[in-house]
Amino acid sequence: MSYVEVPGAKVPIRMWTDPASVEDGALRQLRNTATLPWIKGLAVMPDVHYGKGATVGSVIAMRDAVCPAAVGVDIGCGMSAVRTSLTANDLPGDLSRLRSGIEAAIPVGRAMHDEVVDPARIHGARVTGWDDLWARFDGIAEEVRFRQERAARQMGTLGGGNHFVEVCLDTSGAVWLMLHSGSRNIGKELAEHHIGVARRLPHNQDIVDRDLAVFVAGTPEMAAYRADLFWAQEYARHNRTVMMGLLKDVVRKEFRKAGVTFEREISCHHNYVAEERYDGMDLLVTRKGAIRAGSGEYGIIPGSMGTGSYIVKGLGNEKSFNSASHGAGRRMSRTAAKRRFSTRDLEEQTRGVECRKDAGVVDEIPGAYKPIEQVIDQQRDLVEVVAKLRQVVCVKG
Repeated sequence: MSYVEVPGAKVPIRMWTDPASVEDGALRQLRNTATLPWIKGLAVMPDVHYGKGATVGSVIAMRDAVCPAAVGVDIGCGMSAVRTSLTANDLPGDLSRLRSGIEAAIPVGRAMHDEVVDPARIHGARVTGWDDLWARFDGIAEEVRFRQERAARQMGTLGGGNHFVEVCLDTSGAVWLMLHSGSRNIGKELAEHHIGVARRLPHNQDIVDRDLAVFVAGTPEMAAYRADLFWAQEYARHNRTVMMGLLKDVVRKEFRKAGVTFEREISCHHNYVAEERYDGMDLLVTRKGAIRAGSGEYGIIPGSMGTGSYIVKGLGNEKSFNSASHGAGRRMSRTAAKRRFSTRDLEEQTRGVECRKDAGVVDEIPGAYKPIEQVIDQQRDLVEVVAKLRQVVCVKG
């Protein structure tokens, strides 16, 4: 489908879904966002749903301003994927040992590495700018600097919630590795610090929703946030790179006889800010639950832990600010999912996938998410599908 335009106070709201299907809370958030004085455009992806602070699945283009809550607390969260030389025929019938190997190599949930990971010792990990990242740590918000050791030991870890590591097969039978994570606790603490600062600024006292408090250009608060934001985005990128390196090592050891090789990695943020130019204006484009989909740019749109995922290539649609959805998108809250579904439902909906099937991940059940095929179909003018994947191993936090 193409987009549907819904009137907004300052800008129209372009929606790549049926507005009638969007929950009232999310619509209210979007209308509030469209009242911001600095806004120049608002695009809504088909995985849209209510979010903390700002709507998930929204792309907000502003001039000389940025809203930290519209980035979210997992700054730089995103996806990485790589196609391997393995095929379905190389996989054993029982994938539990492979899953255990992944869980042993990559800490999940709140866990962290016992010792800081040295990326130079990870075979094939393409890490650039590592020393510069840590050299700049002393420049981040003073209130968060005491977390340096924790941040270092969480580098190369998964986290919880909807983060995952997967082994997948495409329709040709090729094996892919895929993972989803962000800036871990350090990104969360930086985000919460700056959201608090923004809420107290005088220019935000009269906006319709204080959750949408912004920083404006030319102020020390904006300069401090931008520095920490871009640092955390880089941390998130490194985190995924290190994890992918650890994951590749597990696969190499498990399939030593096959002599595994890997194609070039695909990686994309989906909670972040980028400096981009549209209609002759330099804008700050915030994607919360959205990926960049510029012409020819590769991206990853995952489903839930029991459904397919997609590797896509952007079509460069400027009406969406060169964006596409970041996943299937939730259709019910975690609390609602726990009330509605049981572990038996989880077992049924993840049949054929080597993964956790306990009460701790019932809120991640496929039934809590929108159908990924429908979400993909609604953005055919934003991306083209390159590969469809289905997971055979899924590691959750």
